[in-house]
Amino acid sequence: MPNITAMFWDLGGVLLTNAWDHTERCAAVMQFGLDPTDFENRHKRVVAAFERGELSLDQYLDETIFYTDRPFSREVFRQFMFSRSQPNPEALALARQLRASTRYFMATINNESTELNLYRIQQFHLREIFDLFVSSCFVHLRKPDSAIYRLALNLTQRVPGECCLIDDRPENLVPARQLGMHTIQMQGVDALREELKRLGIQVDRRA
Repeated sequence: MPNITAMFWDLGGVLLTNAWDHTERCAAVMQFGLDPTDFENRHKRVVAAFERGELSLDQYLDETIFYTDRPFSREVFRQFMFSRSQPNPEALALARQLRASTRYFMATINNESTELNLYRIQQFHLREIFDLFVSSCFVHLRKPDSAIYRLALNLTQRVPGECCLIDDRPENLVPARQLGMHTIQMQGVDALREELKRLGIQVDRRA
């Protein structure tokens, strides 16, 4: 049985809804009457820089939305983007319980742009759960680049075999596994509890 001392969590698709993924962008297309092909093409050109913290939210919007006149304001669109973030209450409760146990160093490894990441940290009180945020916008690296996982290990001074990464996307788990970290693909809270139990991490069913 591995001796897990550090747990790394993705945010979108695990503890919260995604910040600005395909579903959220499709909702924006419907809400604001955007040209879906044009919007997606523009988004794809800048998303890597946006999530690495190299573009601010306003710069992203200049590139993807407000390169032309619109019948809605920048602030209305920004507020729509923020409103798409919703909690996964069961998963958050589970993470809080693990934090309260004091057995594990709790951190994130997540791809998010700066303003949305900071909003989500504040809105969902994530500083109460996590000791460290290895967010793409802060460290200028994105999953699945193996460098972001190595950085997380270096920052926490853990060996890979002591660490577990929870992420909803299989492609983000591969580099972590190659480094020797334990990995769990998020497929619901009940399944997560079972996978944690398999690694010797006991979680009360009431979490």
